[in-house]
Amino acid sequence: MRLRASCFFKFEISEPTPFILMLRPRSGAHQWVEKEEYRIFPSIPVFEFTDSYGNLCQRLIANPGEFSIVTSSEVVTSNFIDEGFRAPFIEIQNLPDGVLSYLLPSRYCESDCFNDLAMSIGEGQYLGYNQVAAITEWLRNNIQYIPGSNNEPLSANQVRNKGFGVCRDLAHLGIALCRSLSIPARIVVGYLHGLNPMDMHAWFEAYIGNRWYTFDATQIGNPGGYVVLGFGRDAADVAVFNQFGPSVYPIEQNVQVEEIF
Repeated sequence: MRLRASCFFKFEISEPTPFILMLRPRSGAHQWVEKEEYRIFPSIPVFEFTDSYGNLCQRLIANPGEFSIVTSSEVVTSNFIDEGFRAPFIEIQNLPDGVLSYLLPSRYCESDCFNDLAMSIGEGQYLGYNQVAAITEWLRNNIQYIPGSNNEPLSANQVRNKGFGVCRDLAHLGIALCRSLSIPARIVVGYLHGLNPMDMHAWFEAYIGNRWYTFDATQIGNPGGYVVLGFGRDAADVAVFNQFGPSVYPIEQNVQVEEIF
């Protein structure tokens, strides 16, 4: 599947404001980036770096007045999500060093609070992929996905107590449950073709059978069309923009994903 994923953000800046952005997909196992466009208005110096999770990030200082970001990427990605039923659990001592941090509790994924629930969901399941598939199905049946219901990230505990949330919130709870079973899990942020309503999207991945598998409790079946912008432990690591100083929110925002041939 070849997709064009684009976004537009416009801000009204009151004083010089540092930003860190995460709006460039990178080629890798998930996808191949064929073409990119990235424009800042008005033109200002931008510096790029790679963070500790391998994400491409951009640093800049926005000047007072209107400030806009326009990006567009043409990306080749899979038509479907890989499934791996019976892909095995990997014992901790055999995990790659770079995966170990995804076993630990984090700001929004308090995995040390969910041992009993995770064990009950995974009971009787083949250890590994089947446990995570059971967690994903439990999320669909017990946590209501309501786009736009929360503006700020919720922790896994908060999502469990509220019983509903946005895509990011369901991902947090799924990650916490996986980590409670000693399965490494991480959040992913990006785009999804056919998402309704269209917006940035979040899902999670679990490390099973010596590779990462995608899970998304907000979608039925295994549709493809995912475009990855960034990975992290939870939402604190994968904001598509962070600003420092007075709170600044977009006055205009538009996200589009279309298939191209």
